Amino acid sequence: MKKKLALVLAGLMTLGLIGCGSQSQPAATETPAAETKTEETAPAETQAEAPAEEAGGLDAIIEAAKAEGELIVYGSCEEEYLAAACEHFQELYGIKVQYQRLSTGEVQSKIEEENGNPSGDVWFGGTTDPYNVAASEGLLEPYEAQNASHLLSDKYRDAQGQWYGIYKGILGFMVNKDELSRMGIDEPADWKDLLDEKYKGLIWLSNYNTAGTAKLVINTMIQKYGHDEGIQYLVDLDKNIEVYTKSGSGPSKNVGTGECVVGIGFLHDGITQIVDNGYGNVGLIIPSSGTSFEVGATAIFKGCAHPNAAKLWIEYALSPDCVELAAQNGSYQFLVIDNAKQPEVAAEFGLDPENVMDYDFEDAKQNTTTYVEEVMTALGSAADDRFKTE
Repeated sequence: MKKKLALVLAGLMTLGLIGCGSQSQPAATETPAAETKTEETAPAETQAEAPAEEAGGLDAIIEAAKAEGELIVYGSCEEEYLAAACEHFQELYGIKVQYQRLSTGEVQSKIEEENGNPSGDVWFGGTTDPYNVAASEGLLEPYEAQNASHLLSDKYRDAQGQWYGIYKGILGFMVNKDELSRMGIDEPADWKDLLDEKYKGLIWLSNYNTAGTAKLVINTMIQKYGHDEGIQYLVDLDKNIEVYTKSGSGPSKNVGTGECVVGIGFLHDGITQIVDNGYGNVGLIIPSSGTSFEVGATAIFKGCAHPNAAKLWIEYALSPDCVELAAQNGSYQFLVIDNAKQPEVAAEFGLDPENVMDYDFEDAKQNTTTYVEEVMTALGSAADDRFKTE
Protein backbone atom coordinates (compact mmCIF):
# COMPACT_ATOMS: atom_id res chain seq x y z
CA MET A 1 0.00 0.00 0.00
CA LYS A 2 2.87 2.38 0.88
CA LYS A 3 4.52 1.73 -2.48
CA LYS A 4 1.25 2.29 -4.32
CA LEU A 5 0.62 5.50 -2.37
CA ALA A 6 4.11 6.75 -3.19
CA LEU A 7 3.46 6.21 -6.88
CA VAL A 8 0.12 7.99 -6.63
CA LEU A 9 1.65 10.97 -4.84
CA ALA A 10 4.51 11.12 -7.31
CA GLY A 11 1.97 11.12 -10.13
CA LEU A 12 0.05 13.93 -8.48
CA MET A 13 3.16 16.04 -8.16
CA THR A 14 4.03 15.46 -11.79
CA LEU A 15 0.56 16.48 -12.87
CA GLY A 16 0.77 19.66 -10.86
CA LEU A 17 -1.83 18.88 -8.23
CA ILE A 18 -1.38 21.03 -5.16
CA GLY A 19 -0.79 19.16 -1.89
CA CYS A 20 1.02 21.64 0.30
CA GLY A 21 1.42 20.87 3.98
CA SER A 22 2.66 24.30 4.97
CA GLN A 23 1.79 26.70 2.17
CA SER A 24 -0.81 29.28 3.03
CA GLN A 25 -1.43 30.88 -0.37
CA PRO A 26 -4.79 30.09 -2.00
CA ALA A 27 -4.52 27.10 -4.31
CA ALA A 28 -6.61 28.85 -6.95
CA THR A 29 -4.31 31.85 -7.18
CA GLU A 30 -0.98 30.07 -7.20
CA THR A 31 0.93 29.50 -10.40
CA PRO A 32 1.73 25.79 -10.36
CA ALA A 33 4.94 24.50 -11.84
CA ALA A 34 2.94 22.52 -14.36
CA GLU A 35 -0.67 22.57 -15.44
CA THR A 36 -2.80 19.93 -13.78
CA LYS A 37 -3.68 17.23 -16.25
CA THR A 38 -7.32 16.26 -16.48
CA GLU A 39 -7.94 12.53 -16.43
CA GLU A 40 -10.04 11.11 -19.22
CA THR A 41 -13.63 10.45 -18.23
CA ALA A 42 -13.69 7.11 -16.48
CA PRO A 43 -15.06 4.16 -18.45
CA ALA A 44 -18.50 2.81 -17.66
CA GLU A 45 -17.20 0.00 -15.50
CA THR A 46 -15.25 2.48 -13.34
CA GLN A 47 -18.11 4.95 -13.06
CA ALA A 48 -20.29 2.12 -11.81
CA GLU A 49 -18.24 2.33 -8.61
CA ALA A 50 -19.50 5.86 -7.94
CA PRO A 51 -22.04 6.43 -5.15
CA ALA A 52 -24.95 4.01 -5.50
CA GLU A 53 -27.54 6.78 -5.32
CA GLU A 54 -26.26 8.17 -8.64
CA ALA A 55 -29.11 6.51 -10.52
CA GLY A 56 -31.62 8.15 -8.21
CA GLY A 57 -31.04 11.70 -9.33
CA LEU A 58 -27.33 12.52 -9.32
CA ASP A 59 -26.91 12.15 -13.07
CA ALA A 60 -27.65 15.82 -13.72
CA ILE A 61 -25.15 16.94 -11.07
CA ILE A 62 -22.52 14.62 -12.50
CA GLU A 63 -22.95 15.99 -16.00
CA ALA A 64 -22.95 19.60 -14.76
CA ALA A 65 -19.84 18.87 -12.67
CA LYS A 66 -18.06 17.40 -15.68
CA ALA A 67 -18.98 20.48 -17.69
CA GLU A 68 -17.28 22.64 -15.05
CA GLY A 69 -14.32 20.28 -15.32
CA GLU A 70 -12.44 21.35 -12.22
CA LEU A 71 -12.56 21.24 -8.41
CA ILE A 72 -10.38 22.93 -5.79
CA VAL A 73 -10.21 21.18 -2.40
CA TYR A 74 -8.85 22.54 0.86
CA GLY A 75 -8.15 19.53 3.05
CA SER A 76 -7.63 19.47 6.81
CA CYS A 77 -7.27 15.70 7.16
CA GLU A 78 -3.85 14.09 6.87
CA GLU A 79 -2.22 14.61 3.49
CA GLU A 80 -2.02 10.93 2.47
CA TYR A 81 -5.79 10.56 2.84
CA LEU A 82 -6.42 13.90 1.15
CA ALA A 83 -4.28 12.94 -1.84
CA ALA A 84 -5.94 9.52 -2.19
CA ALA A 85 -9.46 11.00 -1.96
CA CYS A 86 -8.74 13.67 -4.57
CA GLU A 87 -7.03 11.23 -6.92
CA HIS A 88 -9.94 8.77 -6.73
CA PHE A 89 -12.54 11.49 -7.37
CA GLN A 90 -10.58 12.48 -10.45
CA GLU A 91 -10.42 8.86 -11.60
CA LEU A 92 -14.15 8.33 -11.11
CA TYR A 93 -15.41 11.45 -12.84
CA GLY A 94 -12.63 12.79 -15.06
CA ILE A 95 -12.74 16.13 -13.22
CA LYS A 96 -9.41 17.90 -12.65
CA VAL A 97 -8.70 18.27 -8.93
CA GLN A 98 -6.34 20.71 -7.25
CA TYR A 99 -5.86 20.39 -3.51
CA GLN A 100 -4.00 22.00 -0.65
CA ARG A 101 -3.51 20.71 2.89
CA LEU A 102 -4.21 23.37 5.55
CA SER A 103 -5.18 23.20 9.20
CA THR A 104 -8.83 23.93 9.96
CA GLY A 105 -7.91 27.25 11.55
CA GLU A 106 -5.99 28.25 8.43
CA VAL A 107 -8.95 27.40 6.19
CA GLN A 108 -11.31 29.31 8.46
CA SER A 109 -9.07 32.39 8.35
CA LYS A 110 -8.64 32.13 4.58
CA ILE A 111 -12.33 32.02 3.74
CA GLU A 112 -13.10 34.74 6.27
CA GLU A 113 -10.59 36.99 4.49
CA GLU A 114 -12.02 36.07 1.08
CA ASN A 115 -15.52 36.91 2.40
CA GLY A 116 -17.82 35.23 -0.12
CA ASN A 117 -15.31 35.03 -2.99
CA PRO A 118 -13.50 31.82 -2.03
CA SER A 119 -10.43 30.58 -3.84
CA GLY A 120 -11.49 26.98 -3.10
CA ASP A 121 -14.67 25.03 -3.71
CA VAL A 122 -14.88 22.53 -0.86
CA TRP A 123 -13.45 21.85 2.58
CA PHE A 124 -12.56 18.25 3.45
CA GLY A 125 -11.64 16.84 6.85
CA GLY A 126 -10.83 18.46 10.16
CA THR A 127 -12.99 18.92 13.21
CA THR A 128 -16.31 20.76 12.94
CA ASP A 129 -15.73 23.59 15.43
CA PRO A 130 -14.16 25.85 12.74
CA TYR A 131 -16.80 24.65 10.24
CA ASN A 132 -19.50 25.81 12.66
CA VAL A 133 -17.87 29.20 13.00
CA ALA A 134 -17.74 29.53 9.20
CA ALA A 135 -21.38 28.43 8.97
CA SER A 136 -22.47 31.03 11.52
CA GLU A 137 -20.70 33.68 9.43
CA GLY A 138 -22.57 32.67 6.28
CA LEU A 139 -19.46 31.33 4.52
CA LEU A 140 -20.70 27.79 3.79
CA GLU A 141 -23.27 26.82 1.15
CA PRO A 142 -26.24 24.69 2.29
CA TYR A 143 -26.76 21.56 0.20
CA GLU A 144 -29.14 18.70 0.93
CA ALA A 145 -27.02 15.70 0.00
CA GLN A 146 -28.73 12.49 -1.11
CA ASN A 147 -26.04 10.32 0.46
CA ALA A 148 -26.69 11.97 3.82
CA SER A 149 -29.38 9.30 4.23
CA HIS A 150 -26.51 6.96 5.18
CA LEU A 151 -25.35 9.03 8.17
CA LEU A 152 -25.60 7.09 11.44
CA SER A 153 -27.22 10.03 13.24
CA ASP A 154 -28.34 13.62 12.66
CA LYS A 155 -25.59 14.72 15.05
CA TYR A 156 -23.19 14.02 12.19
CA ARG A 157 -24.56 16.83 10.03
CA ASP A 158 -25.50 20.47 10.18
CA ALA A 159 -29.28 20.89 10.31
CA GLN A 160 -29.21 23.20 7.28
CA GLY A 161 -26.82 20.99 5.33
CA GLN A 162 -23.90 23.41 5.67
CA TRP A 163 -21.54 20.56 6.59
CA TYR A 164 -21.65 16.76 6.78
CA GLY A 165 -19.66 14.41 8.97
CA ILE A 166 -17.40 11.81 7.39
CA TYR A 167 -15.58 10.42 10.44
CA LYS A 168 -15.35 10.56 14.23
CA GLY A 169 -12.19 10.80 16.33
CA ILE A 170 -11.67 10.46 20.09
CA LEU A 171 -9.66 13.06 22.02
CA GLY A 172 -7.07 11.77 24.46
CA PHE A 173 -3.37 11.49 25.37
CA MET A 174 -0.49 9.83 23.56
CA VAL A 175 2.61 9.09 25.64
CA ASN A 176 6.12 7.84 25.04
CA LYS A 177 6.22 4.90 27.44
CA ASP A 178 10.00 4.53 27.27
CA GLU A 179 10.65 8.15 28.24
CA LEU A 180 8.16 8.11 31.12
CA SER A 181 9.72 4.89 32.42
CA ARG A 182 13.22 6.35 32.13
CA MET A 183 12.14 9.41 34.13
CA GLY A 184 10.21 7.33 36.68
CA ILE A 185 6.96 9.17 35.94
CA ASP A 186 3.53 7.53 35.83
CA GLU A 187 1.32 7.91 32.78
CA PRO A 188 -1.41 10.56 33.19
CA ALA A 189 -4.82 8.94 33.61
CA ASP A 190 -7.07 11.99 33.43
CA TRP A 191 -7.20 15.64 32.42
CA LYS A 192 -6.31 17.07 35.84
CA ASP A 193 -3.28 14.79 36.09
CA LEU A 194 -1.70 16.90 33.34
CA LEU A 195 -1.51 19.83 35.77
CA ASP A 196 0.98 18.00 38.00
CA GLU A 197 4.36 19.74 38.04
CA LYS A 198 6.10 16.48 37.14
CA TYR A 199 4.85 16.90 33.56
CA LYS A 200 6.34 20.38 33.19
CA GLY A 201 8.02 20.72 29.80
CA LEU A 202 6.79 17.32 28.64
CA ILE A 203 3.37 18.14 27.14
CA TRP A 204 2.60 19.22 23.58
CA LEU A 205 -0.75 20.60 22.39
CA SER A 206 -1.78 22.31 19.16
CA ASN A 207 -2.25 26.05 18.64
CA TYR A 208 -5.67 27.40 19.65
CA ASN A 209 -5.51 29.88 16.77
CA THR A 210 -4.71 27.45 13.94
CA ALA A 211 -5.92 23.96 14.92
CA GLY A 212 -9.47 22.69 15.22
CA THR A 213 -8.16 20.06 17.63
CA ALA A 214 -7.10 22.77 20.08
CA LYS A 215 -10.42 24.56 19.71
CA LEU A 216 -12.10 21.28 20.63
CA VAL A 217 -9.89 21.08 23.73
CA ILE A 218 -11.08 24.55 24.78
CA ASN A 219 -14.75 23.63 24.30
CA THR A 220 -14.24 20.31 26.07
CA MET A 221 -12.72 21.90 29.16
CA ILE A 222 -15.44 24.57 29.34
CA GLN A 223 -18.17 21.95 28.95
CA LYS A 224 -16.57 19.65 31.54
CA TYR A 225 -15.69 22.19 34.20
CA GLY A 226 -17.75 25.29 33.45
CA HIS A 227 -16.67 28.52 31.77
CA ASP A 228 -14.37 30.10 34.33
CA GLU A 229 -12.87 26.88 35.69
CA GLY A 230 -12.38 25.55 32.16
CA ILE A 231 -10.38 28.59 31.11
CA GLN A 232 -8.41 28.48 34.36
CA TYR A 233 -7.61 24.83 33.67
CA LEU A 234 -6.04 25.82 30.32
CA VAL A 235 -4.03 28.60 32.00
CA ASP A 236 -2.73 26.08 34.55
CA LEU A 237 -2.05 23.51 31.82
CA ASP A 238 0.00 26.09 29.92
CA LYS A 239 2.61 26.00 32.68
CA ASN A 240 3.45 22.41 31.70
CA ILE A 241 3.26 22.76 27.91
CA GLU A 242 6.52 22.84 25.96
CA VAL A 243 5.19 23.33 22.41
CA TYR A 244 1.95 24.38 20.70
CA THR A 245 2.04 22.96 17.15
CA LYS A 246 0.29 24.51 14.15
CA SER A 247 -1.65 21.36 13.27
CA GLY A 248 -3.70 19.14 15.57
CA SER A 249 -1.72 16.05 14.59
CA GLY A 250 1.60 17.73 15.37
CA PRO A 251 2.00 16.34 18.91
CA SER A 252 1.32 12.75 17.79
CA LYS A 253 4.06 12.92 15.16
CA ASN A 254 6.69 13.65 17.80
CA VAL A 255 5.73 11.22 20.56
CA GLY A 256 7.39 8.14 19.09
CA THR A 257 10.76 9.90 18.81
CA GLY A 258 10.53 11.10 22.42
CA GLU A 259 10.75 14.78 21.50
CA CYS A 260 7.20 15.00 22.83
CA VAL A 261 6.60 12.83 25.90
CA VAL A 262 2.87 13.53 26.38
CA GLY A 263 0.80 14.69 23.43
CA ILE A 264 -2.83 15.84 23.54
CA GLY A 265 -4.76 15.04 20.38
CA PHE A 266 -6.84 12.48 18.56
CA LEU A 267 -6.02 8.89 19.39
CA HIS A 268 -6.34 7.69 15.80
CA ASP A 269 -3.25 9.82 15.06
CA GLY A 270 -1.44 7.79 17.71
CA ILE A 271 -2.56 4.59 16.01
CA THR A 272 -0.98 5.86 12.79
CA GLN A 273 2.34 6.29 14.59
CA ILE A 274 2.16 2.78 16.01
CA VAL A 275 0.84 0.87 12.98
CA ASP A 276 2.27 2.78 10.04
CA ASN A 277 5.46 4.24 11.49
CA GLY A 278 6.42 1.40 13.83
CA TYR A 279 6.54 3.31 17.13
CA GLY A 280 5.61 0.55 19.55
CA ASN A 281 6.62 2.78 22.46
CA VAL A 282 3.52 4.99 22.02
CA GLY A 283 0.72 4.47 24.54
CA LEU A 284 -2.87 5.63 24.01
CA ILE A 285 -4.88 6.96 26.97
CA ILE A 286 -8.60 7.74 27.14
CA PRO A 287 -9.10 10.22 30.04
CA SER A 288 -10.81 8.38 32.90
CA SER A 289 -13.38 11.08 33.71
CA GLY A 290 -14.51 11.24 30.10
CA THR A 291 -13.50 12.91 26.90
CA SER A 292 -15.03 14.46 23.81
CA PHE A 293 -14.81 13.68 20.14
CA GLU A 294 -14.43 15.39 16.82
CA VAL A 295 -16.70 15.00 13.84
CA GLY A 296 -14.50 15.36 10.79
CA ALA A 297 -16.54 17.13 8.15
CA THR A 298 -16.85 18.29 4.56
CA ALA A 299 -18.57 21.39 3.21
CA ILE A 300 -19.06 23.69 0.21
CA PHE A 301 -17.75 27.25 0.29
CA LYS A 302 -20.44 29.82 -0.44
CA GLY A 303 -19.81 31.54 -3.77
CA CYS A 304 -17.40 28.88 -5.02
CA ALA A 305 -16.41 28.79 -8.69
CA HIS A 306 -17.43 25.17 -9.32
CA PRO A 307 -20.73 24.63 -7.43
CA ASN A 308 -21.80 21.45 -9.24
CA ALA A 309 -18.42 19.78 -8.85
CA ALA A 310 -18.62 20.79 -5.19
CA LYS A 311 -22.02 19.12 -4.77
CA LEU A 312 -20.70 15.99 -6.44
CA TRP A 313 -17.76 16.03 -4.01
CA ILE A 314 -20.14 16.05 -1.05
CA GLU A 315 -21.98 13.01 -2.43
CA TYR A 316 -18.66 11.29 -3.03
CA ALA A 317 -17.38 12.17 0.46
CA LEU A 318 -20.48 10.52 1.96
CA SER A 319 -19.82 7.24 0.14
CA PRO A 320 -17.63 4.21 0.87
CA ASP A 321 -15.62 5.10 -2.26
CA CYS A 322 -14.16 8.00 -0.33
CA VAL A 323 -14.26 7.25 3.40
CA GLU A 324 -12.84 3.73 3.16
CA LEU A 325 -9.69 5.25 1.65
CA ALA A 326 -8.91 6.68 5.10
CA ALA A 327 -7.79 3.42 6.73
CA GLN A 328 -5.95 2.47 3.54
CA ASN A 329 -3.90 5.64 3.90
CA GLY A 330 -3.01 5.79 7.58
CA SER A 331 -6.13 7.51 8.97
CA TYR A 332 -8.00 5.31 11.44
CA GLN A 333 -10.99 7.40 12.49
CA PHE A 334 -14.38 5.76 13.02
CA LEU A 335 -16.66 6.23 10.02
CA VAL A 336 -20.15 7.74 10.40
CA ILE A 337 -22.02 6.33 7.40
CA ASP A 338 -23.85 3.02 7.61
CA ASN A 339 -22.63 1.48 4.35
CA ALA A 340 -18.91 1.83 5.01
CA LYS A 341 -16.53 -0.67 6.61
CA GLN A 342 -15.14 0.50 9.97
CA PRO A 343 -11.35 0.41 10.49
CA GLU A 344 -10.81 -2.74 12.54
CA VAL A 345 -7.53 -1.51 13.97
CA ALA A 346 -9.26 1.26 15.98
CA ALA A 347 -11.32 -1.30 17.90
CA GLU A 348 -8.23 -3.48 18.37
CA PHE A 349 -6.65 -0.62 20.33
CA GLY A 350 -9.67 -0.47 22.63
CA LEU A 351 -11.27 2.66 21.24
CA ASP A 352 -15.05 2.87 21.45
CA PRO A 353 -16.77 5.58 19.38
CA GLU A 354 -19.67 5.72 21.86
CA ASN A 355 -17.52 6.08 25.00
CA VAL A 356 -17.52 9.88 24.85
CA MET A 357 -19.20 12.81 26.59
CA ASP A 358 -22.34 14.46 25.21
CA TYR A 359 -20.62 17.28 23.36
CA ASP A 360 -22.65 20.47 22.92
CA PHE A 361 -22.13 21.36 19.27
CA GLU A 362 -24.52 24.31 19.43
CA ASP A 363 -22.59 25.98 22.23
CA ALA A 364 -19.38 25.39 20.29
CA LYS A 365 -20.97 26.86 17.15
CA GLN A 366 -22.04 30.02 18.92
CA ASN A 367 -19.05 30.61 21.19
CA THR A 368 -15.81 29.05 19.90
CA THR A 369 -14.42 32.33 18.56
CA THR A 370 -15.14 34.08 21.86
CA TYR A 371 -13.69 31.23 23.91
CA VAL A 372 -10.43 31.26 21.90
CA GLU A 373 -10.09 35.01 22.46
CA GLU A 374 -10.74 34.59 26.17
CA VAL A 375 -8.15 31.84 26.53
CA MET A 376 -5.51 33.81 24.63
CA THR A 377 -6.23 36.87 26.77
CA ALA A 378 -5.96 34.79 29.94
CA LEU A 379 -2.62 33.31 28.78
CA GLY A 380 -1.21 36.73 27.95
CA SER A 381 2.29 37.00 26.55
CA ALA A 382 3.62 34.01 28.48
CA ALA A 383 2.71 31.54 25.73
CA ASP A 384 3.43 33.67 22.67
CA ASP A 385 6.88 32.33 21.81
CA ARG A 386 5.68 28.72 21.92
CA PHE A 387 2.76 29.02 19.53
CA LYS A 388 3.73 27.60 16.14
CA THR A 389 2.20 29.03 12.97
CA GLU A 390 4.48 27.39 10.41
